[in-house]
Amino acid sequence: MFSSEKTANPESISAPHLGLAQQLAAAVPALLIFAGLIARLISAHSKFLNADEAMHYLLAMQPTIGDTYRATLGTAHPPLLIIFLHYWAMILHSEFFLRLPSVLAGTAAGWFLYAWLRGATGRATALVALSLVLFSPALIYTSAEVRQYALLLCLMSATLYFLERAFGENSPRLMIASAMALYLALFTHYAALIFAASIAVYGVLRIAATRPEGPLFSVWIAAQAGCLAIAAFLWKTHIAVIRHRSLTHDVAESYLRSSLFHPGQENVFLFLARANLRLFHFLFSEGAISVLGMLLCVAGIVLLLQRGNTGSEGGQPSSRQLGTLLLLPFVLNCAAALIGVYPYGGTRHNSYLALFAMPAIAIAITRWRPSRKWATPLAIAIALVICNFTVTPAGSYINPRNQKKELMDQAAGYLGASVPDGSIVLTDYESGLLLSYYLCHADITHSGEPKSFFYRSPCGNYNAASLLPRLWVFRADTFPQQMQELAKSEPALMRAHEVWLFQAGFIVDREPEFQSLLAQYGCSSPRKFGPNILVCRIGLPVLAEGQ
Repeated sequence: MFSSEKTANPESISAPHLGLAQQLAAAVPALLIFAGLIARLISAHSKFLNADEAMHYLLAMQPTIGDTYRATLGTAHPPLLIIFLHYWAMILHSEFFLRLPSVLAGTAAGWFLYAWLRGATGRATALVALSLVLFSPALIYTSAEVRQYALLLCLMSATLYFLERAFGENSPRLMIASAMALYLALFTHYAALIFAASIAVYGVLRIAATRPEGPLFSVWIAAQAGCLAIAAFLWKTHIAVIRHRSLTHDVAESYLRSSLFHPGQENVFLFLARANLRLFHFLFSEGAISVLGMLLCVAGIVLLLQRGNTGSEGGQPSSRQLGTLLLLPFVLNCAAALIGVYPYGGTRHNSYLALFAMPAIAIAITRWRPSRKWATPLAIAIALVICNFTVTPAGSYINPRNQKKELMDQAAGYLGASVPDGSIVLTDYESGLLLSYYLCHADITHSGEPKSFFYRSPCGNYNAASLLPRLWVFRADTFPQQMQELAKSEPALMRAHEVWLFQAGFIVDREPEFQSLLAQYGCSSPRKFGPNILVCRIGLPVLAEGQ
């Protein structure tokens, strides 16, 4: 319908060549999906876990499924992924194996998106959107993490695929399949609430235009009732519980602060402009291409809405219906950010919007019809190569070369070889998550006895002192007080054993100042394993002062 494909003149191409060209064209989606899978497998295999991934694993490793569910109630996400990991990690718990479901889900999301758009818009638009989703740097990164976002993308794209087929084929069975995928998405991440509201409006538009016969309408109504029931359950059992917790407030006031609007402190239009730029920078990771992608997205949606209700044929959505579907999630997410209930900007929380941004960009791109057919795929390929090899990401991010598994293995080996048994390993919360997985083989961040600023717990042959979760990372202005309180808590233990500091992860507060501060504690030359991992011994006489 919106495809820019042109039919070749059969008289100008011999039959064998035509057959070969058709076979190559038919293989393009499979080749793209295979290449996208390989990119994700390489990323998943090569990196050590980040702190958020380690936290998901530790939450899943509870004695029973009931304990696992209760552990999820303290997080900011619904329980599905953690419950799945509880069983998945029983098989193996290597980094690669833990990430494999995300790799497969992120790749499958591309296929479902392609299948949906091929029926709704045409093959050319579907191919462009597939390329963008498979090779967006942000989506490769999130598809190689033990987190909810790849699974969310997969379930959302499956919802759209089955929904479109249900309307096109007047099939209650396919409508039920769409509803099941949506329900699983709702239990995966709270962004699915915005998605559910968007496709509910889209469903109303489709039903009003097509007036489906038989039980399809009844099944659709029942599916919406199920969504409301799930939303009410999640609100009562989880959202209402965590929304007033101090940790939730601390997160909203730290790395998510710029993604939420603060009335009286900033202009609403400047906030929205900045948030949209940050969103597309997150998706493409390169400044100029990010701006171009945002402009093309706007152009694609405008093109659809301007065409009105034309083009609805063979069960396909009309231009206006599709334009409304692609626009609504952005509008609802912006509104949620303005009232402070869900972030909008350059973070993983908005990665689901790629399912709407990329098709809109693809629609705009396929309207460009250069004289040479290879110009469009070449331009897309060059842009994606630039994005992936000149990454300048927004938000919390570890450069892949600094997140190599070998670096963490070397750090853990160094600790094991250099730190005497019985020593105290000092860590902030973010680093403690990693220490739990790589050295302690037990959770030291939510267990043990809380003393002052730290949890005290055993860590293999060592004793661990891990900063409380609400404090998150060591900070230059509070570190001296924390050290003084630690020395006071158990002075005999502190004098009798060495104290070693381990720090790793995304965030280091005022890093140059903090490392200068460490020199005052006898750590003038810390051992570094790349820029994101640091190990050093803390001098006991300094810690004992102030008793």
